[in-house]
Amino acid sequence: MKKNLLRRRELFWYLGLGIGATALSFGLKKTVNPTSAAIDTSNSIAVATSPSGELLPEFENISQWLNSDPLKTADLKGNVVLVQFWTFACINCQRTLPYITRWHRQYAKSGLKVVGIHTPEFPFERDVNNVKRALKQHQITYPVALDNEFKTWNAYDNGYWPHLFLADRQGFKRYDHIGEGAYDETEQVIRRLLG
Repeated sequence: MKKNLLRRRELFWYLGLGIGATALSFGLKKTVNPTSAAIDTSNSIAVATSPSGELLPEFENISQWLNSDPLKTADLKGNVVLVQFWTFACINCQRTLPYITRWHRQYAKSGLKVVGIHTPEFPFERDVNNVKRALKQHQITYPVALDNEFKTWNAYDNGYWPHLFLADRQGFKRYDHIGEGAYDETEQVIRRLLG
C-alpha cells in the first residue's frame, strides 16, 4: 500500500537491503521555481513550486475536529496555510512536531494557519482520546482533523507521514515536503509566503 512505502524503504535500509534505498525514499529532494530546477540528495523529499493553479483540496469526510470548529479550505483564504499529515505514533511525525508547533506560535499573528490532518496507521491511533493525549503531550493548539477514513489523505493524493503542504493566501499549493528535515527551507517558504 502506498502509505507504507516510505516506512518499508526505511526498514530495508536499516536491514542492509537498501542499496539505492536512499535515492528512492530519502534522496529525492527537488526544488522547482520558474527559473530553475535542481535535484539534490537529502534525508527527505521537498518540492517548492510557483503557483500551479492547483488549489488545496477540501478536507473530506472528517470524523471530528479538535481545537477548532469544522473548517473548509474556503475559511482559510487570505491566510498562508500549512496542512500537516501526521499520526501520533509515527516517530518521524513526532520529530517534526516541535517545528510545526513553533511555527504556529511564531507566525499565527502574521497570517499562518496550521491544520493538522491526523490520519491513523494503526487501530489504536483511531481512538480520539489517544489523539487528545498526544495533542496535550506535544502542546498542539492548532486545529486537528481526524481523518480516520483516509478521505482527506486521498483527496491530497498523499502517501506519507509526515507530509506538509503550504498554500499561499489565495489557496494555491506552493510547497510540498515529505518526511523530516528541511526545516530551515520550509520556514523560509513560510516567511516568503507571509511576505
